[in-house]
Amino acid sequence: MHHRTLGKTGFSISEISLGTWQVGGKWGESFSHQNADHILNAAVDAGINFIDTADVYGDGESEKAVGRLVRSRSGERIYVATKCGRRLQPHTAEAYQPAALRGFVEDSLRNMGLDTLDLVQLHCPPTEVYYRPEIFEVFDRLKEEGKIQHLGVSVEKVEEGLKAIEYPNVTTLQVIFNMFRQRPAELLFKEAQRRDVGIIVRVPLASGLLTGKFSAQTTFEKDDHRNFNRNGEAFDKGETFAGVDYNTGLAAVEELKKVFPGQPSLAPVALRWILMFPEVSCIIPGASKPEQLLSNLKTEEVPALTTEQLAAVREVYDRLIRPQVHQIW
Repeated sequence: MHHRTLGKTGFSISEISLGTWQVGGKWGESFSHQNADHILNAAVDAGINFIDTADVYGDGESEKAVGRLVRSRSGERIYVATKCGRRLQPHTAEAYQPAALRGFVEDSLRNMGLDTLDLVQLHCPPTEVYYRPEIFEVFDRLKEEGKIQHLGVSVEKVEEGLKAIEYPNVTTLQVIFNMFRQRPAELLFKEAQRRDVGIIVRVPLASGLLTGKFSAQTTFEKDDHRNFNRNGEAFDKGETFAGVDYNTGLAAVEELKKVFPGQPSLAPVALRWILMFPEVSCIIPGASKPEQLLSNLKTEEVPALTTEQLAAVREVYDRLIRPQVHQIW
């Protein structure tokens, strides 16, 4: 496992890490602590040392599983990142208040049974929140109290990321970036690197589209966001298939298979493409079973993409995907 530095946190983290949105079971199923323990321990056994969770994943159950992992493997340095803010109902800019965010951080500490959190990230707040310094200042107080080590933000839009990293205490930026969402590489990555802000890449496989294993006949469970959120019915549609129309995404995947023939899964190649960008600190693909985790880890065996392959990926993006997503996020 290769490691990269997570910006000004100074943490040396596995470039392939783990996101835990669906770690307790497939999206749409109830949370399974047995499955979560299996996946989390398999991840650490494989060399992953950075786990990303959130207080809303499984209504706190994901945080509990991650905390149990860290406590059970106390001799190993496992970095924990969680998120706060999405529990606000309604999830509006006005609802973001320092006292509420402090309460969420303290709830996360209790959920995980930890004394301090390595990284707490604002969880995709409304754009207006990024223009309110008092929201960012409360995390300085929490750091002084030893409840958190660092602050990060998880954003939907490039604009939000550019504004967030103006705050000196923002150490990391989590953003959607993959073969179907390439805009962050144009300016955001460069500005983050200039400010020594670590880049955490989420939705690296476009909700599974970039595995190359889906078809027009693939069905998703009723409670799976890939079924109910394709048009942003529940939250930002960019979180589902990276905002790409499903059928357009399938067509683009077929084009990518021609660029990378003979691959049993496109996933390792798609993840290697992301790691070709040196500004990226880590990728946090999810896994609902150990087999998916092991597939993601095969990325470490994939050679660097050639100039020709990179150009071909860009051509597919420009021709099929760019018109749908580029200027939205």
